[in-house]
Amino acid sequence: MAKGRPAERDPKAIARRLALWGFWLFVAFWAVQGGEYGTTDLLRQRGRVREARARVDSLERVVRELREQKRLVESDPVTQERIAREEFGMVREGELLYRFVDP
Repeated sequence: MAKGRPAERDPKAIARRLALWGFWLFVAFWAVQGGEYGTTDLLRQRGRVREARARVDSLERVVRELREQKRLVESDPVTQERIAREEFGMVREGELLYRFVDP
């Protein structure tokens, strides 16, 4: 340090202070962003979890609908008759079945 100069204006002191601030900024950045799982990785994983939960909810709804449909097919006579007519072309006694063929 030169005589008559305050410590704040000494170029070496300023360089040391800037280096120290740079080091601490790097440490803070590394603490937030660095490492195996940085902030962006955690945010990306949260997005994936959200998408997976939405997909699970959708699939659970499909499973509930299929279980209800299974219950109706096994126990509801109206549903059984509808399937017999639509899928197998069955008719009741005395009914006529008309089939139209495309030319």
